[in-house]
Amino acid sequence: MPSPTENVRFVKAPKLNQSDDNTSVAALVAEILLDVRKRGDVAVRDYALRFDKSELTQFEVTAKDREAALNALDPQTRKDTEFAIENVRNFAKAQLSTISPLEIETLPGVHLGHRVIPIERVGCYVPGGRYPLLSAPVMTIVPAKVAGVDEIVACLPPNAHPAMIAGCHLSGADRIFRIGGAQAIAAMAFGTETVPAVTKIVGPGNAFVNEAKRQVFGPVGIDQLAGPSEIFILADATGDAEMIATDLLAQAEHDVRTRVGLITTDAKLAEATLKEVNRQLENLSTANVAAQAWRDYGEITVCADEAAMIRYSDFVAAEHLQIHTADAHATAAKVRNYGSLFIGQLASVVYSDKCCGTNHTLPTMGASKYTGGLWVGAYVKIATHQWLDERGVRTLAGPATRQSASEGLEGHRRAAQLRLDRMQSI
Repeated sequence: MPSPTENVRFVKAPKLNQSDDNTSVAALVAEILLDVRKRGDVAVRDYALRFDKSELTQFEVTAKDREAALNALDPQTRKDTEFAIENVRNFAKAQLSTISPLEIETLPGVHLGHRVIPIERVGCYVPGGRYPLLSAPVMTIVPAKVAGVDEIVACLPPNAHPAMIAGCHLSGADRIFRIGGAQAIAAMAFGTETVPAVTKIVGPGNAFVNEAKRQVFGPVGIDQLAGPSEIFILADATGDAEMIATDLLAQAEHDVRTRVGLITTDAKLAEATLKEVNRQLENLSTANVAAQAWRDYGEITVCADEAAMIRYSDFVAAEHLQIHTADAHATAAKVRNYGSLFIGQLASVVYSDKCCGTNHTLPTMGASKYTGGLWVGAYVKIATHQWLDERGVRTLAGPATRQSASEGLEGHRRAAQLRLDRMQSI
């Protein structure tokens, strides 16, 4: 099999990679988790003052506070948020309808099946970030509601924009807490005097939130470990340099560590896109972030042919993957590693980021090689069951007894044989 980088040439190579040493973050997070586990609300309050410069007398957002946040929300912003909620809800419902309970008789008297069981209590971390990302609570809370989760707990930084509280409320959060960072993950994982312990934690965050999720995993579930945002675009000679550059910079403005790139079979498009990115950065209001991301992590590669382009794309395994080729659907059918796929020039990542209905919480840093993004299925568990009648015991007892004996497990052998013996004695 050819190397994924064979027949690939960099027109612009990234200056940095995202495999930074995380030792100092991991140590501080471990300290925070232990402290919150021991001291509960007192520790959470101390860290809010230390990291968020916020003196919290009360963590939970009251009904009055929720109403005030809703009243302060711009009417058009509320309509747009509700539009996004409805689209995410409808898609989540359609996805959930594909997950069905199962009951089947695999052998005479051997009945197997599974149930689709909602998780009891989920914690949704809603990041504050550089901007008030109003779509963030929609993506984590709405699918949980559709899945039938009993209680949805949302945590967001104390200094988050008030509109974020309104977004959590409209999306269906049962309880909302003004707690951010690693201390929020600790509070949801272990529980405090005020914050209930949850069963699973979902939602993106900064390096401290990500590391906290990694460290608490086991006693609680997590959705994934999300790194900085990523977008790659596959294009042939039909690609539009202005459109490609615009979409790359739309993601680059997320964070200075955002990874963005063009993978193309056309050298002229590669050069044109490079010029267009530099041109657009001259008047982009968020260029202080986007330009650094482009300088450090941006890349443009030219591939010898479509096969090389597909191989390299699957090697990159981007979070967001846009297809800008003459036959976009045909190209899309050939790629396999991506968080979410955007087929054709009209399908921009921004539509999914905000309101089209698919989830924007997606695998980064190559994780799409083994997993997809957050979806309604992340909020349910598929639990199997079985029941036997006498025909089933007669079918299974012999093989189970013999196998147990060959493994030297006498207790297993007795349990397998007992039911058959009882039946034969009647």
